[in-house]
Amino acid sequence: MTRRPAIGLAAVASIAVTFLALPVLVLVARSILGGSVLAAVANPAVIDALVLSTLTTSSSLFIVVVFGMPLALFLARHRSRWSGLLESVVDLPIVLPPSVAGLALLLVFGSRGLIGGSLDAVGLTIPFSTLAVILAQVFVAAPFFVRSARAGIAAVDRELEDAARVDGAAERHVLRWITVPLAAPALAAGLVMTWARALGEFGATIMFAGNVAGRTQTLPLVVYGEFQSGDLDASIAAAALLVAAAFAALVAVRALGWGRALDARAGG
Repeated sequence: MTRRPAIGLAAVASIAVTFLALPVLVLVARSILGGSVLAAVANPAVIDALVLSTLTTSSSLFIVVVFGMPLALFLARHRSRWSGLLESVVDLPIVLPPSVAGLALLLVFGSRGLIGGSLDAVGLTIPFSTLAVILAQVFVAAPFFVRSARAGIAAVDRELEDAARVDGAAERHVLRWITVPLAAPALAAGLVMTWARALGEFGATIMFAGNVAGRTQTLPLVVYGEFQSGDLDASIAAAALLVAAAFAALVAVRALGWGRALDARAGG
């Protein structure tokens, strides 16, 4: 009685998995069998984009941690009637279309934006620069770290922190020796997912930073740019690098025991 439903369920599940996996497998196979990856080594556009992506994602990850960690602590430790609204504001970049995120950044930092004019007056032009790439990555990726860190910190036993305070530990020592180690799996998962999201950012970047080779052209933009120019091998090679990075990030989250933290992040 239960075997037939199970077989039917497995059949539907196999169709869904095939649909999700087949395009990626074909892409990776094409890049390997067609020699696209080897060709990418000799392609200056791909190499420059790889270097730029590495630098910008490292910078954006640093900024996210510096500003996201205090925000996650605040969200985890201070609950009020406004908490839900604040968390919604933090999560908003996750659900915004990337092009909308890029336009919103332009309206703030553009030459005619809210603060862009003042920045231009002192000689700081942000749009269509490497800094614009970093800001776009921070905007779309920060919520992944904040949500994961908030879930991890909220799960830390408050009594352990209070016991450390009673013993004379300063707040920074409580954070360093109690809170962060206990929340480490969630923090690590948040870092990995934030980096992966920043690496794959396309829409906000092309709207806010443009597609300038060597300055704003990250790997996702190379995929688009080389495809538009007719160099399919370079486009496939850059795409394969992104697939490998994304897959490695997910494997790291699961294999190192951070799966629960990732699930907690997804569940809010």
